[in-house]
Amino acid sequence: MALVGYARVSTLDQDTTIQIERIKAEKCKKVFSEKKSGTSKKQRTALAECLDYMREGDTLVITKIDRLARSARDLHNTVHDLEKRGISLKVLDQSIDTSTPTGKAFLGMLATFAEFETNIRKERQLEGIAKAKEKGVYKGRKATAQALKPKMLELLQTGLSKPKIAKELGCSVASVYNVLK
Repeated sequence: MALVGYARVSTLDQDTTIQIERIKAEKCKKVFSEKKSGTSKKQRTALAECLDYMREGDTLVITKIDRLARSARDLHNTVHDLEKRGISLKVLDQSIDTSTPTGKAFLGMLATFAEFETNIRKERQLEGIAKAKEKGVYKGRKATAQALKPKMLELLQTGLSKPKIAKELGCSVASVYNVLK
């Protein structure tokens, strides 16, 4: 029966130190951490390693439910998988412990609010982008390879191969092929 911690932040410029300190204060045997988006479990290798590491009777310790999942479905699926394996979840900030009926009920309610918060944030971001586009401030990323098309065509006519054109212009071979379709 071990306590195992998991800490996550969304971006590389954020820091997991505070989460890890709080988790270690709970006497966790091992702590896994990563810097990945929480909107999906894909590409979250530390979470996968953490879940693989855990055994029946263990408890997964996190600081907030949104560190584990951003959608209610992902959270419920993860908690269900943990329960099937005899593993409970302890969430420090919300005082949730899924080894109790009250903890399970409270987790379900908070999962719904966490997903709602994510959806609201996404909606605000899209509104902000739309307003910036209207003002002509937001134009998206500059097309890099497309801007090189005239030079690509010129080099192609001189007999250079597409891989050599890519090397000459400092772009990928795939970009040359895509532009010259």
